[in-house]
Amino acid sequence: MPKNDNMLAILWMLNSGVKMTAKQISEKLEINIRTVYRYIDALCASGVPIISDTGHNGGYSLLNNFIRAPLLFDMEEKKALLHATVFAKEAGYPLSDALGNATSKLKMYSNQEQESVLNRHLAGFEVINRKGDPSIQPVLAELEQAVANEFSVEIEYRTRRDDKYKTRVIDPYGIVYWNNKWYIVAFCHLRNEMRSFRVERILQIKRTQNLFKRSEAFLAREFFLGNLLADLVDKDKLITLIIEGRSEALDDLCLHWFLGHHLKERTTNQAIFLLEEKTLHTYVPNFLLSYGKSIQVVEPQSLKGKLVEVVSELMEFYQL
Repeated sequence: MPKNDNMLAILWMLNSGVKMTAKQISEKLEINIRTVYRYIDALCASGVPIISDTGHNGGYSLLNNFIRAPLLFDMEEKKALLHATVFAKEAGYPLSDALGNATSKLKMYSNQEQESVLNRHLAGFEVINRKGDPSIQPVLAELEQAVANEFSVEIEYRTRRDDKYKTRVIDPYGIVYWNNKWYIVAFCHLRNEMRSFRVERILQIKRTQNLFKRSEAFLAREFFLGNLLADLVDKDKLITLIIEGRSEALDDLCLHWFLGHHLKERTTNQAIFLLEEKTLHTYVPNFLLSYGKSIQVVEPQSLKGKLVEVVSELMEFYQL
């Protein structure tokens, strides 16, 4: 039998709860006793809690809590893992090779009927995502190691597409995938504060000898969303935005990552938002224009005027 099959067979023997010697295992599998020792060492190195007892009644056994743990997934669990793999790969998951190996093992230890079922479910399941730059995967992998092992990294970071890069030292606290992009939440030594960096703008990354300690209470997700969608402090100065239009267009507006955060009320043909004046007159007009005649601004009048102004500027630009 191949090495992997022999190791799995040893695992099943020990999982029965019966203590076995290396000689007994070698005779049962018809392999050399030295090979048994190598396989046992390999299983221990992979994290399997094998206990070795010496003496007259010695032998190998597994810890009780490991014996009770399920070593195989049922079909629903396998389907869920394979579907999750599709999502992860489409998102540009940095450990794609390891993920592929894991899913291959799932199929390898499934019988022919189970494998057929899994293939049918995968054939009818697709995830379409905007493809990112594959060159960020090594950067993501390095950042993942830095987050897990709490060591600082030096990066060459480009703030905007045409800007020159700046060298920074950061302490990576967590990786966030949001809106088809990867971000690293980190303490920036240059700015002396927590910041979010887009991974695709990291041109180079290098480990340093510096270590840091991340607070167990820190959540990268909460920090990222807190910066992205800051709570409105002075609610008395907010302006009410009322939009009417087709139901599907209003649904899309209400689900938008920014406008949805400021949604106050939604009816059949109307959506009401509360926004700061600056945001309302700078960001919102350009965004709403993409919806054309499917929506109509009811109020405020100032936004209607801003929409007319933006359209006029565009007409003037293209008539030149």
